[in-house]
Amino acid sequence: MRRNVAFFGAAMFCVGCFSLYLMLESSTTSPRVMNDQDGEVDKIEWKIQEIEQELKKNHETIIRIKEMLSDLSKGDNINVDKLKNLVDQFEKSQNNKKKFIQPQENKPVLLNQTQFSKTGITLSPDTCELAEKPNPVGPNIEMLQTFATLPFSNPDGGVWKQGWDITYSPSRWTTDRPLKVFVIPHSHNDPGWIKTFDRYFQDQTRHILDNMVQKLEQHSKMTFIYAEMSFFSTWWSQQNDATKEKVKRFLNEGRLELPTAGWVMTDEANSHYSAMLDQLIEGNNWLFENVGVRPDSAWSIDPFGQSSTMAYLLKKTGFKNMLIQRVHYTIKKYLAEKSNLEFMWRQNWDLSGKTDMFCHMMPFYSYDVPHTCGPDPKICCQYDFKRLPGGKIACPWRIAPVPITDGNVAQKAETLLDQYRKKASLYKSDVVLIPLGDDFRYDKPDEWDNQYNNYQKLFDYMNAKSDWHVEAKFGTLRDYFEALANREKVKRGERPDNYPILGGDFFTYADRDDHYWSGYFTSRPFYKRMDRIVEAHLRAAEIAYSLARIADTKKSIFDSDKNMAEMLTFSRRSLALFQHHDAITGTEKDFVVVDYAMKLLKSLENTKKIIQKSTEYLMSDGNDVFTLDETRQSQDSIPEKQIIKLSSANERYVVFYNSLASNRSVIVSIWVNSPYAIVKNEFGQIIQSQCNPVWTNNEQYSTDQFKLLFVVTVGGLGMVRYSIEKAGRGENQLHSLAKIYFHSSGNNYQKIFDYQSDRSDVTLENREISIKISRNTGTLQEIKNKLDDITSQVKVEFIYYGTRGTKEKSGAYLFLPDGLAKQLSSPSVFVRSTKGPLSSEVNSFMKNVEHKIRVENAGDMKNLGVEIENIVDIRSEQNYELGMRIVTDIQNEDNEYFTDLNGFQMQKRRYFSKIPLQGNFYPMATMAYMEDKNKRFTVLTGQSLGCASLHTGWLEIMQDRRMKQDDNRGLGQGVLDNKRTPHRFRFLLEKRISSGTNAQSTGFASLTASKLSDDLIHSIFVLPAKSSINSPQIKHFVTTLNQPLNCELHAVNLRSDLKNRNNYALILHRTAPNCGFKSRGLFCTPGGGKINLGKLFSASYHLSEVKTTSLNLLWDDKPIEFNKLPVEIAPMELEVFKLTFSS
Repeated sequence: MRRNVAFFGAAMFCVGCFSLYLMLESSTTSPRVMNDQDGEVDKIEWKIQEIEQELKKNHETIIRIKEMLSDLSKGDNINVDKLKNLVDQFEKSQNNKKKFIQPQENKPVLLNQTQFSKTGITLSPDTCELAEKPNPVGPNIEMLQTFATLPFSNPDGGVWKQGWDITYSPSRWTTDRPLKVFVIPHSHNDPGWIKTFDRYFQDQTRHILDNMVQKLEQHSKMTFIYAEMSFFSTWWSQQNDATKEKVKRFLNEGRLELPTAGWVMTDEANSHYSAMLDQLIEGNNWLFENVGVRPDSAWSIDPFGQSSTMAYLLKKTGFKNMLIQRVHYTIKKYLAEKSNLEFMWRQNWDLSGKTDMFCHMMPFYSYDVPHTCGPDPKICCQYDFKRLPGGKIACPWRIAPVPITDGNVAQKAETLLDQYRKKASLYKSDVVLIPLGDDFRYDKPDEWDNQYNNYQKLFDYMNAKSDWHVEAKFGTLRDYFEALANREKVKRGERPDNYPILGGDFFTYADRDDHYWSGYFTSRPFYKRMDRIVEAHLRAAEIAYSLARIADTKKSIFDSDKNMAEMLTFSRRSLALFQHHDAITGTEKDFVVVDYAMKLLKSLENTKKIIQKSTEYLMSDGNDVFTLDETRQSQDSIPEKQIIKLSSANERYVVFYNSLASNRSVIVSIWVNSPYAIVKNEFGQIIQSQCNPVWTNNEQYSTDQFKLLFVVTVGGLGMVRYSIEKAGRGENQLHSLAKIYFHSSGNNYQKIFDYQSDRSDVTLENREISIKISRNTGTLQEIKNKLDDITSQVKVEFIYYGTRGTKEKSGAYLFLPDGLAKQLSSPSVFVRSTKGPLSSEVNSFMKNVEHKIRVENAGDMKNLGVEIENIVDIRSEQNYELGMRIVTDIQNEDNEYFTDLNGFQMQKRRYFSKIPLQGNFYPMATMAYMEDKNKRFTVLTGQSLGCASLHTGWLEIMQDRRMKQDDNRGLGQGVLDNKRTPHRFRFLLEKRISSGTNAQSTGFASLTASKLSDDLIHSIFVLPAKSSINSPQIKHFVTTLNQPLNCELHAVNLRSDLKNRNNYALILHRTAPNCGFKSRGLFCTPGGGKINLGKLFSASYHLSEVKTTSLNLLWDDKPIEFNKLPVEIAPMELEVFKLTFSS
């Protein structure tokens, strides 16, 4: 027994020495999380907090030693070895903490109310440069300024209705500089629209591609281009080796081109840049791995408006040129008048011109044959030889094509050449591009023959007429751009002399009259929300899978489980498919929506399983440890929380996974079966918790289901275990029941929660902000930022639009309102509030909307934001568009405001009275803000929607739309499949601390807004352990990073190469925040965009090689010396690093 006591004494002495050493070290060497020049008290408290956490961390070890000693005193000698092992494990954990525990000097600190940094962090000058200095090399055509100068008068242009009567001199073309004509056969295949993906493939696409092989073999001078890899990969998988070799030969000969080669032709309004990039990676990598081709020309003919973000992604992917089509007809005319339809598309924030992308804009109404050979569709239609008499389609102008013969070729060639010359006169190079195709063309063999035979006769005749100075032939997109570059004596993709530089985007699109395509910004918002949820899950699954796969050095689990790789591939491709410009847009048939949604639901289930499995590997030694936090009954249902059944006899464990690469402290909500609970953090310390009711209707709550709220702190790309157990009433002094207040009518006779009637207006507040809410409407009225002592009127109203009474009405694409919005009025609004120490909220129930306002008290940046949740349901309405209007006292000059483009960058907008109301709406993918000289008001959104600022200080955000008729854009139906749809927003009011400049057409979010947006989109993942799981089966926490990324960097993805287990792609984005606002409540440090990749991951991850590569992962640079110097990423840039880990 003496030996055992001596051993225990030695063990305790060892633990004490290590604890004292670590406390002293941390108090002297740990860097500060916050840069508070005036906060010496904060600094001391921060150090004390570190010491306290070191003590707590060893608390469990001491308890276990005491328990073992007790067993030893009872004669249990088996525990001697266990005790030795425990002490050995403790020593190893202190000497080699990097294996599972984040190093002490970088450990996240849970900020309480006294620790909230009031001054914020200080960012480096180069980080602030983009927002603070005018751009010295900005574009010479800027789209916002162009909008300001154009009259938008839409005069009748004659045969070219939206242009003018084009004239030219034949002497423009000479023997030395002939007109070069490239006719490009193409088939635009929508991966879902009027039919599902599978139905389109069976009915048309497979025949198109089968015919392609046969006819390119048969017609030696014919060419073809095809863009959508989702279809092409499906077809390829069904081909024999001989067919595949033919296709490769056509590609090598340059007669077949696969431009862009994304999984789809992505939407550019609603899609997030990370999803746009993912679908590009998926398509490009499939093509390279299977066919050996890397595309470098882009083809975007059908998305309903064009984003400069896409131009940036293509440039960084290695593309040299791009083509676009759907741009407002007034903009096309303006550029055509000056022969500026080809330009270098530059990002507005670019200070050097390195983002310049050569872009060709098609000049006319559509990409079909009548609108591509020249300005007169009546003539061009006669050269679409699919429309020969006897076919299924005819020319609307009632002049049918005729076969080209020796008797008519002279006249037909001359007429066609006239159209070619007129089109060429709109450009600078005397090289002209003539698309020859339309949706799902070339699905019948005779169309190939008719187009080829008739055009070849025309080409032969033209080319033989030496005095016509024309060279016409079939070609590809690459052929065209190569010829243009040769003509202008530059390399392909470089800027020729006198070609303009253009900045900005091409929203909002109108194809004719006042028909603005701003309706699809909001159509079917349920699935726009689902898109963001699946996107966040896929990203989290990618990262968790990669981290677990790298850690699986024995290759025991992740190599043998092929099902996980298959699930990941399916999820990647399903989300990529939904980025299609008739999917996320909400512009497809009802049954096609369901088909997409079923794929998204399956992807959501897959990614949850991948996260579960990866977390089990990293956090436990067993399988089948975790269950789901929430489930969906169907593809169109709102998720339902699973109930954790608590017991006072046993603890239940919950693991929280943070997919962001920065430390986080967030309030989580777990549904349990008891109103009283004890919550412990990873160190076994009881923490503060709050219980809220689960409401069964406006006035009644459940007596067997409750919301348990508490603060979780977890490191970047980390996981942490908390425990929950049932408590008796009053047993836990750190647990609070929320108080309920009814502000309109209603009573509650249940006895669990205190309640009372309160007929006064409501105030919700924490230490940082205070908000006022009307008791009559339950809507926000005012926000006060206490830290900066600024108050702003922020009134929320709900409004609605009808559709006009004329023949042309709103539909899935078009927004054609019947006038100004009308304010939504409800006879009575039921209002109640729920208040507690961690979270307080107001719920109001009005016609078509359940509205929630919440203020949190977590101690981090979310304390500065106001949470808004709307559940909208307009299924009882017809031709009805619901919006949320925010009326503030912001004096935004010239009605200027900013919306984001694809979550990547901000674009200045301005209300123009000369443009119809519907033309003043723009896509809002993640955020919008208004500002004046003193303050800025930002709205963050968890789903893409349409928005506008129609008056000074106003912001309108559309919520849902229900249209009973088609809008004549091909869909053939209205939108009547509305769902009960949840929306999430955050409001942020900030005081400006420096003047900066507002002259640029681009804007920059504050760092706080940027981080709040990341937090909104990428929630903490909750993984409840099964009731049978006990404490030793789950680690307390796992941290995979030595240190979190600095404030300016965002980890877009850590993507596994599924064919090489050692290779991974780390995609990083460096934001460029506006430094005119304080950056508060952030668990990060500024680093000027520098990252030391050799020190990023913990020691258990053995990084052996790093290469920089293109965004599509196909153009690698040489390896870099990652262990010696940090890599620096320039502001706003995306960079990809190929990481190789050794086993």
